[in-house]
Amino acid sequence: MKLATWNVNSIRVRLPQVLAWLMQEKPDILCLQETKITDEEFPAAEFRDAGYLSIYAGQKTYNGVATISRNPAGEIVASLSGADTAQKRFLAASIDGVRVVNVYVPNGEEVDSEKYNFKLVWLEALENFLKEELRAHSKLVLLGDFNIAPEPRDVHDPQVWEGQVLFSEKERAAFQRLIQCGLVDVFRQFDQPPMSFSWWDYRAGAFRRNNGLRIDHIMCSPALASECSGCRIDRAPRSHARPSDHAPVVAEFRMA
Repeated sequence: MKLATWNVNSIRVRLPQVLAWLMQEKPDILCLQETKITDEEFPAAEFRDAGYLSIYAGQKTYNGVATISRNPAGEIVASLSGADTAQKRFLAASIDGVRVVNVYVPNGEEVDSEKYNFKLVWLEALENFLKEELRAHSKLVLLGDFNIAPEPRDVHDPQVWEGQVLFSEKERAAFQRLIQCGLVDVFRQFDQPPMSFSWWDYRAGAFRRNNGLRIDHIMCSPALASECSGCRIDRAPRSHARPSDHAPVVAEFRMA
């Protein structure tokens, strides 16, 4: 099984890139974030023509998540209890015996702002949800855009970023609490190139200079993590014309 996550920063703009990537990589499941489109307008037919089924929770202009899979999804939950459900940031489903939890964590904007505090509340709600789900599902994957770089090696310049949103102490602590629920950051199960990032600002030549952050993650229950044979960041789509500012993260599993 091959799973992937990709913040596409508008499926309207990036649909041709996503479809081309699907044909090249052939994942079994692809979780998308920042689709920025209503459910009525989601391009389910285009994905179906490519051999994939779609479930989605979207809204106009902002946010939005979608899970694209070869096989049908069941036990779908499209809202996170304890969080603002008007913002479409969450989608859980069972696919091929795996509980797949697709998230677009709030950015937070600025430390100690109202949006930052909302982010922390949202992460607490996610933590509570996961504790229940992990009791019910031995094979669970949590993946998406977390808007958190968990360690100094996940930031191109930790001294510059320390204390800023995406790399503040409270955000990193919230990320560690997700790990403590019983999850494994499978990217770190394997040797990785130094300066491995999944997001680069559009400004100041950040991608060319590799001034990025690793904020897109795939986290698995121990039973699923033990079957992971590799995890990587695919930088190639970030070099395309009119790219998303994020790159896909891909994990492969030897499914018993």
